Amino acid sequence: MNSNNPFLNNKTFSTAVSRKDDVHQATVIDNNQEMTLAGTINRSLILFLLLIASATVIWWATFNGLNPIVPAFGGAIVGLILVVISAFKPQYSPYLAPGYALFEGLFIGGVSAIFEVQYPGIVTQAVGATFVTFAVCLGLYKYKIVKVTEQFKSVVVAATCAIATYYLISWLFSMFTSFTPVHYGNSMMSIGISVFVIVIAALNLFLDFDRIEKGVEQKMPKFMEWYGAMGLMITLVWLYIEFLRLLSKLSKK
Repeated sequence: MNSNNPFLNNKTFSTAVSRKDDVHQATVIDNNQEMTLAGTINRSLILFLLLIASATVIWWATFNGLNPIVPAFGGAIVGLILVVISAFKPQYSPYLAPGYALFEGLFIGGVSAIFEVQYPGIVTQAVGATFVTFAVCLGLYKYKIVKVTEQFKSVVVAATCAIATYYLISWLFSMFTSFTPVHYGNSMMSIGISVFVIVIAALNLFLDFDRIEKGVEQKMPKFMEWYGAMGLMITLVWLYIEFLRLLSKLSKK
């Protein structure tokens, strides 16, 4: 089973490796053109800073009279388009990843501003929870306390697919009927679902760490650093949004 993150799946990484293997044996391959862990970390930091900068602009504009719905919705759509393109053309990641971070920042900034207006202080809590979760998962992975086995991957991927299917079906029913999904509101069932989704999102981080590490070991092309960083950013954004949802439900209690 692969990482559920579409950017960190085995097919894409295998394709990247095969392209490199196609180089004639007489060709000298520059090791500086290979994927490295330090390079991936640096790319991740760049994307994070771009996302924060973009989100900060929308945050400031919202509290100065801008309606955040439009930039948030537009950012989400464009970000999704860039994700799809990169999934099929990972070699363009050095150009698409920064664009994704900027547009996703519009989405994050708009959504965060909306939640902050309704629940003052919730954004700080969600950001803190996201970073703590990331740090804990990274520590557990680094020191091999949690090992990414094939069974582990299977369970996480299956659970993530189930969540995606449930969200999609619930959204369609709520759009065309008077059906109210059980994860809406602040019932114990709704809170429990949010906790479960956060756990699965956090477990996806382990899969992402594993694929990045494997990519470095397999000496994939340099552009895969941007690709891996972009995939990791997708998981972190998902985790942050789910923390916002959970905290908003708890604030209603």
